Amino acid sequence: MRLRIAIVDDEDLARAVVREYLAGIADVEIVAECANGFEAVKAVSELQPDLLILDVQMPKLNGFEVLELVGRDVAVVFVTAYDQYAIRAFEVHAVDYLLKPFGADRLAAAIDRVRERLGRGEVLPATELAAAGRPAQGHARRILVRDGPKVHVLPVEKIDYVQAQDDYVCLRCEGKEYLKEQTLAELEAALDPAKFVRIHRSYVLNLDRLARVETDQRENRIATLADGRRLPISRAGYGRLSALLK
Repeated sequence: MRLRIAIVDDEDLARAVVREYLAGIADVEIVAECANGFEAVKAVSELQPDLLILDVQMPKLNGFEVLELVGRDVAVVFVTAYDQYAIRAFEVHAVDYLLKPFGADRLAAAIDRVRERLGRGEVLPATELAAAGRPAQGHARRILVRDGPKVHVLPVEKIDYVQAQDDYVCLRCEGKEYLKEQTLAELEAALDPAKFVRIHRSYVLNLDRLARVETDQRENRIATLADGRRLPISRAGYGRLSALLK
């Protein structure tokens, strides 16, 4: 089985070492070398490699965030200098895990395991691996939205509200709207409940954007935002909102 591989590491020397080791392994092709997570997401989208040799610790986007965004299942060999992630990654069925520094034999063994899994037709759940493998970080400080090969990074404090739209959520941020394939409940769970509240089954509101609560002609409660936008408030949502506004 010929493997098409993308190397993802922010260190030039680390990529060069992996490239050198791969040169001694038969039936592999390096289709991309990526110096950051944004390049990796673009490479996976456009080139569809069979395997990512993926550094965990990178600036801008770390390895788990890359997996969250790639949008397809792909074999992964994690590479890092920090072994505290290793057990967590193995528990969620990472193909293999290389601790820096590693030798050519160790990488070759990892490639063999990848071939075995792909040969058995195993589907590797990249998004589940990202969710389970990422260390706990508390409430999200930013939301990542993939738009084709591009990635938008939305600071949570700049989000006005989030609206459920079938299997997606629509995030309103700085006058623009961004669609993300995720449920509203999943996204709500990542946000700080002291700052974001579910005011309706279809809306989560940033409390900092709330200007006032009004009642329409049918006695329905409406959240009016600082920019004039109006969002519905359900009875249960009003209870949650009132508790936070006390």
